[in-house]
Amino acid sequence: MNLTLAFLLFTGGPPRRAGDAWFGRDKMLHAAVSAVVQGTAHSFFRRDARYTVAAQRASLVTVAVGVGKELYDWRHPTRHDASWKDLAWDGAGGVVATIVARQADR
Repeated sequence: MNLTLAFLLFTGGPPRRAGDAWFGRDKMLHAAVSAVVQGTAHSFFRRDARYTVAAQRASLVTVAVGVGKELYDWRHPTRHDASWKDLAWDGAGGVVATIVARQADR
C-alpha cells in the first residue's frame, strides 16, 4: 500500500502534457541523483574532516553538479529545458542525504 502511494506521488501518476510539473519522474531523478552525489561526496570528505566540514564541502559539490546540469540544459534547449523546479528537487535530494549522513555519523 505504502509503495503504491509513494509510486503515484513520486512518479506524478499518469502521463501528462509536456510541461514542468512539480512532481514527476524527472524531478524524482533530480532528487535521487543529488542524494547520491551528496552522499558520495560526504563519504569522500569525511575521511579527512569533521562531519560539519564534510557536509559543507559535499553540499558545494552537490550544488555545483545541479547548477551545472541546469546551465547545460539552458545552453542546449532542444534537448532539455532548464528549470528552477529541477534545482529545488536537487536541493531536496541533497538535504535528505545530509540528514541520512548525520544519522549514520552518530
